Amino acid sequence: MTRRTEWPDSAVGAGPGPGDVGPADDSASESAYRPEAGPGCGTGSGGRFGEGAGHRARSRSRNSGSPSSSRAEKGEPRDPVEQARNICLRLLTGTPRTRKQLADALRKREIPDEAAEEVLSRFEDVGLIDDAAFADAWVESRHHGRGLARRALVRELRTKGVDSAVIDEAVGQLDSEQEEETARELIARKLRSTRGLERDKRLRRLAGMLARKGYGEGMALRVVRQALEAEGEDTEGLDEPF
Repeated sequence: MTRRTEWPDSAVGAGPGPGDVGPADDSASESAYRPEAGPGCGTGSGGRFGEGAGHRARSRSRNSGSPSSSRAEKGEPRDPVEQARNICLRLLTGTPRTRKQLADALRKREIPDEAAEEVLSRFEDVGLIDDAAFADAWVESRHHGRGLARRALVRELRTKGVDSAVIDEAVGQLDSEQEEETARELIARKLRSTRGLERDKRLRRLAGMLARKGYGEGMALRVVRQALEAEGEDTEGLDEPF
């Protein structure tokens, strides 16, 4: 039977992560040693007695502490659900991640599958894991920031473990016209650095840059040819595959 865990209303301010040991309860330490002798009792039998009592009390203080702290210091495992929760919260801090990325991280840390499934499902329920939102944001960022075409975006999202249907919906926000316009902008920025090169070498460099970003061969050739024509370059024969 899967054990459910009560979760706080906010993920902010979560406790220490797996393997972190919090400070021990010092209340017993503070009360363990209360010397009765005053400052003038450092000599004679009274002074020696006070020193011995203080030494024994300090030894007891060092060995005292809450049972939970002792277990943590001995390295005994904590609740795997709590461990999984803290791992996920740390990984999600400032960086959205897919369910598969988090599941892989939990598996790497040897969290039991049942505990991992409970935590991941709960995080999905409260919106801390949202693969659809992740895919939308990824497409927006990587297309406008890096100029990646749909084919490259699909490839990247698959490596993140996003479901194929979710990927199709996310990349569907890019149409062919927008993709070609981005390709033209990329070529315009790269064109100057290729001036002075032989035409064929220039073609390969420009078209190869688009290919690495996921643009199809036909679109790449068309965009490069049009850019070279605008500079007065002879483009006869540039429709051949590169």
